[in-house]
Amino acid sequence: MSGIQRLSDPFYMAHGERLCESFHRLLGRPLITIASNVSAIRHLDEAPFALVSHGTGEDPVFNYGNQTALRLFEMDWGSFTSLPSRKSAEPVHRIEREQLLHQVSTKGFIDDYSGIRISSKGRRFSIKNGVVWNLIDSKGIVHGQAAMFDQWQYL
Repeated sequence: MSGIQRLSDPFYMAHGERLCESFHRLLGRPLITIASNVSAIRHLDEAPFALVSHGTGEDPVFNYGNQTALRLFEMDWGSFTSLPSRKSAEPVHRIEREQLLHQVSTKGFIDDYSGIRISSKGRRFSIKNGVVWNLIDSKGIVHGQAAMFDQWQYL
């Protein structure tokens, strides 16, 4: 799916709203400031921070990554959205990642995540002060989890 198709797809338009609303509800502050004539997903897709989300499956697969995240993980849209999110961490860091996701499931979010991730080309990078939160809509339905970070450094 091309970027233009994605930005006008009803699922992703609703997903953008859900990302913003759940972030605001849980953290009490906006994820982004949205101009009234532009959809949330367009703002999120072009944001200077990395933003990713995955669904609720047994082995959740990424269902969204903005342009910053795609560049950082060195992947195209099709590859990224078919990747189980656990594979964004090296095997040695996956237990730490599972503990983090359990904390998020219990508390609703964490806003001080730090960890190491790896790109598709094996390039390692550290994340600092990331936010990870549950994607819960206004009816209380859980749609997965999301992460946003604007501090990273290649190792």
